[in-house]
Amino acid sequence: MTGTWEDLVTAALLGTARRTPPGCPPGPGAPLALLDAAAVETLRRRAGLVPARSAERPPPAPEDPRPPLPAAAARRLATLLSDRPGTAGGGRRGAAPDLMELLPQWLAAANARGYAAPPQALPALLDAARGRTDLRPAALAFAGPRARWLARLNTDWRFALRGTPTDGATPPGAEAGSGAGTEGEAGSEGGERIRRLWKEGLFAERVALLAALRARDPAAARELLASTWPTERAEDRLMFLDSLRTGLRPADEPFLEQALTDRSRNVRSTAAELLSALPESALAGRMAARARTCVSLDRTLPAPAIAVEAPHECDAGMERDGVAPTPPGGRGERSWWLGQLVEAAPLGCWPERLGGRTPEEIVALPVADDWRGELHAAWCRAAVRQRDAGWARALLGAPSAPEAGGPGAVSLAERARLLATLGAAERAAWVAGFIGAHGLSEAFQLLGVCAVPWAPPLGRAVVDALDIARDAGSYPWSFSGVMGLAERCLDPAEAGRLDGLLAVPDEPEDAAPGAGGYWAEAFQRLATTLRLRAAMYEELRATP
Repeated sequence: MTGTWEDLVTAALLGTARRTPPGCPPGPGAPLALLDAAAVETLRRRAGLVPARSAERPPPAPEDPRPPLPAAAARRLATLLSDRPGTAGGGRRGAAPDLMELLPQWLAAANARGYAAPPQALPALLDAARGRTDLRPAALAFAGPRARWLARLNTDWRFALRGTPTDGATPPGAEAGSGAGTEGEAGSEGGERIRRLWKEGLFAERVALLAALRARDPAAARELLASTWPTERAEDRLMFLDSLRTGLRPADEPFLEQALTDRSRNVRSTAAELLSALPESALAGRMAARARTCVSLDRTLPAPAIAVEAPHECDAGMERDGVAPTPPGGRGERSWWLGQLVEAAPLGCWPERLGGRTPEEIVALPVADDWRGELHAAWCRAAVRQRDAGWARALLGAPSAPEAGGPGAVSLAERARLLATLGAAERAAWVAGFIGAHGLSEAFQLLGVCAVPWAPPLGRAVVDALDIARDAGSYPWSFSGVMGLAERCLDPAEAGRLDGLLAVPDEPEDAAPGAGGYWAEAFQRLATTLRLRAAMYEELRATP
């Protein structure tokens, strides 16, 4: 008995009591007959299979000219990539280091020394980057051109095409620092390859191309974008426009001014944000004029104070310059408009407007009618957007200030963003002072913006605060986040300072049960991790 494959599948799905294949009588022997028929049909289909045409062999993987890893460092990479996170459920971590959390630092150190990734490690490296977006920039830089080659053969790794320069993205001569641009390459093979890829490439390839070109030659990237801007989709225009944040400069102003009339509200908003980060732009001047009409010095009071008169309407000009007319829920219209105007106005306009005062003196002035929080929050956002360290210092205040958010910041998150505008050493010193005055309970966000490895004063402040918390009988798991940061960010040279903290301490009567053992375990893990990091760096310094 034979039957078409579709008939046999239908009989199997419905059951032989309801449907029997052609030539098979119903009854108890029907199931066995169905299986026999399926076996015969399978053999017939296999015997009659015509071999498919062989696929074209992919081009060879590109060469990676960088030096190979030292042998010990290659073994260490394999160990880090083979580590897997522990089981879920928040159980006790033990004293063993978390190797996957060391991978970002290992990659940063390997990239700084210019090593090439071992070919056999590339699949595991790309799998790790696929699961952790924070790893991607460093992992793809380390993987080099072969990551893009592999990404074209495996859809699971397509993110590599978005996160790395595409083949042909580097203009000829850029490797030597010549900064050759699209216009100067007219007629050259490299320039033609760039233009062709920009017009015909996949979206991910075009994003990577524009980012690579913008990093090397901002003007050439802007001209490339302008060449197809009117025909791009709104969502693509937004993504491409965001690439102009890299190397933003006054020469970008005409293109951004044109984008203020874009059909997409999101594109207009992004263009306005970028223009407001250029203090000399026409938009910044318009915003300054509007903001100055809202904020002035009230000299009628016994002591000088800031008077605020928020806008009464959001006119068409304000909307064109990026002011969103509709506030979020629970927010008043006038305060919403005021915040956007002040945020976009150049901070340099305020000393003249407010009596020639310095940023510190301006922040110290009282603000009438409960507008202080709104005004200071807008100045915080402006200081972050314009990368103004002077205003950031004024708004942060002294690290020992009793206010949880400082004189101008509205939250610790705002304070962390202000700190990011300061230099690494000043940032670390400020956070160390904050920890000395307030402890670690509110310091986690602030520690996250400090340069790694932590400067010695900051490292000492963190270890001392952990020691104080342990002696006070605090719950050790309340500080697990800070402990995790310390494992990744403390200078490995600080490991010796932890030796006196490894023993199980005597627990106060009011301490959490078993807290002493947990603290000793946590300090043991911290010391072990620091020594492991020191060994990693030493392996990478070895001669290949």
